[in-house]
Amino acid sequence: MSAARAVGADVPVCLDPQPRLMRGIGEVLSRPLDLPLLPAVLVNPGVALVTRDVFARMTVERTEYPMRDVPREFDALIEFLKQDGNDLTSAATACAPVVAEVLDALQRLPAIKLARMSGSGATCFALFGTSAEAAAAAQRLGERKSWWVQTTTLGSGLAAT
Repeated sequence: MSAARAVGADVPVCLDPQPRLMRGIGEVLSRPLDLPLLPAVLVNPGVALVTRDVFARMTVERTEYPMRDVPREFDALIEFLKQDGNDLTSAATACAPVVAEVLDALQRLPAIKLARMSGSGATCFALFGTSAEAAAAAQRLGERKSWWVQTTTLGSGLAAT
């Protein structure tokens, strides 16, 4: 764990791949979360973002949200996630404006529940109610862009769906 922290503050979470909330610069982790299955689309526009550069571009104070209990039911979880955003989004879009284009494209997709940038970017994700909706969204994005687009399912699947 100490070797992982020496590589980067957000590396330890990768050693135990379970859903968690991350705070600070990635060093404050929640306990593993029991989440419902979350059909998703991941999109990367093919640009590299250096985490150090993104943090250097932050112009607002990071919001220190308290670690709260995360709802285990799908609709309640989506509403919970809508309350907080990713504090690094504006800094990442300053470094790579295409991130804003990706988020805009995701937010315009039919049946979308939530779109966010992941970590310090440039990968973004969108959550959907069903795998079929996620697959249709990925196909639609794949037809229009040269971005990397991948469907997946996030969450542990242990919580009630």
